[in-house]
Amino acid sequence: MVIIRGHKVNPALVVIDVQNGFVSKGGSYDLLGMETGHYQQVIPKIARLITLCREAGVPIFYTQAVREKSGIDLLTRSHKILPKSREERIRKRPICVRDTWDAAIVDAIKPAPEDHIVVKRRDSAFHDTEIGVWLKSLDVDTLLFCGIDTSICVETSLRDAFNNGYDVILVSDATASGNRKHFESTLEIVKDYYGFVMDIDELSRSLLPAPQKQVQQKNDKQSIKG
Repeated sequence: MVIIRGHKVNPALVVIDVQNGFVSKGGSYDLLGMETGHYQQVIPKIARLITLCREAGVPIFYTQAVREKSGIDLLTRSHKILPKSREERIRKRPICVRDTWDAAIVDAIKPAPEDHIVVKRRDSAFHDTEIGVWLKSLDVDTLLFCGIDTSICVETSLRDAFNNGYDVILVSDATASGNRKHFESTLEIVKDYYGFVMDIDELSRSLLPAPQKQVQQKNDKQSIKG
């Protein structure tokens, strides 16, 4: 149990889709000619957030978006109407096929044995996955969201979490979008309708044990004086 902006909560961290296919050189997005620089730049921040949560005893859930090699679960199988750009990507190259390097979570934030991996086949972490049962078993009531893409799978998962009764926090500097306008729109939407938006520094002051908080506060004061 921690206190965040005056609220006693029992949080878990949800790391959305930081996989080679979306992020890494030689991954599907890269091979499709899509810009992945924004995603790569945020990985050190996500790594820092994961370390912070581990030190604070906050459980960590990674989502892993996958597709079957057969293509049975592709969106083009279930939808007649799709944005042209998305449909063209799917037809050119199925992304993050299960049990491939493309689908693997990037090495820089590789899950630890005690972490949990939620395999998903749609944008939301809550769509036909075990995450709801797992969160209830740990009495989690608040979810911290990070990962990619801010305005697609992160926002979709956050909205579903809210509608499933969880309080939600979006960690603004540990998420990234390929479109800056969409990124900023998601932050505004979350602040106005769903929960808190905060950066890692603010969150750390809530999650750190008391002695570390005092050190952090002292360092902050010294920085201001400097």
